[in-house]
Amino acid sequence: MCTGKCARCVGLSLITLCLVCIVANALLLVPNGETSWTNTNHLSLQVWLMGGFIGGGLMVLCPGIAAVRAGGKGCCGAGCCGNRCRMLRSVFSSAFGVLGAIYCLSVSGAGLRNGPRCLINGEWGYHFEDTAGAYLLNRTLWDRCEAPPRVVPWNVTLFSLLVAASCLEIVLCGIQLVNATIGVFCGDCRKKQVKWLAVEL
Repeated sequence: MCTGKCARCVGLSLITLCLVCIVANALLLVPNGETSWTNTNHLSLQVWLMGGFIGGGLMVLCPGIAAVRAGGKGCCGAGCCGNRCRMLRSVFSSAFGVLGAIYCLSVSGAGLRNGPRCLINGEWGYHFEDTAGAYLLNRTLWDRCEAPPRVVPWNVTLFSLLVAASCLEIVLCGIQLVNATIGVFCGDCRKKQVKWLAVEL
């Protein structure tokens, strides 16, 4: 497969996933869609660590854009160097993206395991932390949180989305890391394809 086409495909997928992560992290800041709970006393630490915004979002946006550019026409506009320079930049960007996605995965995983910070019997705290994630399988426990309203399903849904998105980001960044490395040494095959078509004509 052409390294340029692969890079473009991976890059567009990464950009889509990073936007999903940013939106999911933004929604975590407003439990049940209500801004009245957006302060450090009512939201869990994992929400404020911004794993989706920083890690799965901005840190993955860079390799996404770099991959799309690596799948472009080339450094000089006509692919004279086989896009090797852009592919080299994409190698380093992809490694950076893997780190960001791992950060997002770690924070989101911890958020799922510890559960949300909520009010039970007049006390704010991480009431599901000692269950080591077992509360995820027992929905009757979810109703124990008095405030913020519906915070447990809200957090579980969004953190699960972040876990899934960050796992895909790690895979895609890894694919682009290999693809870009091949592109550095072999160049973009599309230039060769154009020449082959010209000879046929």
